[in-house]
Amino acid sequence: MNVSVVLFTADLRVHDHPPLRAALDGSRHVVPLFVRDPAVDGAGFAAPNRLAFLADCLHDLDAALRRRGGRLVVRSGDPVEQVCQVAREADADEVHLAADVSRFAHHREERLRRALAADGRRLHVHDTVTTAVAPGTLTPSSSDHFAVFTPYFRQWSRQGLRAPLGAPRTVRVPDGVVSGELPSRPPAADLSAALAAGGETEGRRRLAAWLRSGVAAYEERHDDLAGDATSRLSPHLHFGTLSPVELVHRARGAGGPGAEAFVRQLAWRDFHRQVLAARPAAASADYRTKHDRWRSERSAREDVEAWRRGRTGYPIIDAAMRQLLHEGWMHNRGRLLTASFLTKTLYVDWRVGARHFLRYLVDGDLANNQLNWQWMAGTGTDTRPNRVLNPVTQAKRYDPDGTFVRRWVPELSGLDGPAVHEPWKLQGAARAALDYPDPVVELSDGLARFKRARDRG
Repeated sequence: MNVSVVLFTADLRVHDHPPLRAALDGSRHVVPLFVRDPAVDGAGFAAPNRLAFLADCLHDLDAALRRRGGRLVVRSGDPVEQVCQVAREADADEVHLAADVSRFAHHREERLRRALAADGRRLHVHDTVTTAVAPGTLTPSSSDHFAVFTPYFRQWSRQGLRAPLGAPRTVRVPDGVVSGELPSRPPAADLSAALAAGGETEGRRRLAAWLRSGVAAYEERHDDLAGDATSRLSPHLHFGTLSPVELVHRARGAGGPGAEAFVRQLAWRDFHRQVLAARPAAASADYRTKHDRWRSERSAREDVEAWRRGRTGYPIIDAAMRQLLHEGWMHNRGRLLTASFLTKTLYVDWRVGARHFLRYLVDGDLANNQLNWQWMAGTGTDTRPNRVLNPVTQAKRYDPDGTFVRRWVPELSGLDGPAVHEPWKLQGAARAALDYPDPVVELSDGLARFKRARDRG
């Protein structure tokens, strides 16, 4: 066999890349291909922050391939049509692709398989490229997927993982395959001001630093909002510049409670992906509907806009929402708090919040984003669907001296200690001097409204 095509999607790396390794093992020449699909734009997933990170990833991938004698071929258009066209140009016998979990990815895979077969070519789909354990590998006796994390994690932890693959030394690309230009970042004015850089080189640098000086304290500090003690590797997992298999191996190699807690978070990622693979409708529909009568986005317009802008009057909520706008990223504890506030206190449909997050999050992953929102809204896999996170109590627990709030809500920088979490308690001139709104809802009233709406449902 002389030529194979490797279609890169959410696996933009050369280290531990099973489709690339299989293509190189079976063919003398390989066409590394990325197709810019306009359907992604039409579906609303082409957020500027992610397009910028994607551009970084593709430039870095092309550079890595060129150092090995190859290059990245970039096309635009329907991915099935473009893959088939490239396969004809290169006279390729096979196409290699990483498995994915969304309904869109499944449809693309089936279309591609049929189109290639009609041309006398084969499609090979590889598992454990974007997950550590493939969806469907672990199932309970009564269902096609796990709906509760703890029993899933027990089995996931006992599952043997394949060994990570090294990066190839040489990639030979056949002559005559035309490539379009690599995409550029969107204008800076369209991006979050402190958006992180993308690419495998940056991802591996961050991983090395995390394993060297961050993971050991992760168990103790992962909820510390001001300490910012999480890995910040989620964008690299989303775009596949880092391999989840390699991350699990290397974290386990580091050892200790911090590494164990970090591996647990990687298992949560696999858990959500196996849920979405089994129930693709959960990307937009309640996984476990309670027939909730959410406030519509229209009826709650002012409250939703205050939430989006970080002007709810609850400092911990506003700080987290402003971090999202500024960085295109939000601390995990902040994600839980802001989701609870929107769905449980303001009683707004989780899909409103999920869309806003996907607009800005550089790690805006369909499985993680939608299913975490459903978990917090009580329509997902949480075994305590009525769970409500009190923003004041949580703020005092996870930002006890108010450092995180003062960092993102400078209007309150003059308030000392935990008093920053309840500015409405100030009296007279001190309160009037703050350029900060009153709470959009009294907390007790919000919780009561949530309970009444649940009771009606």
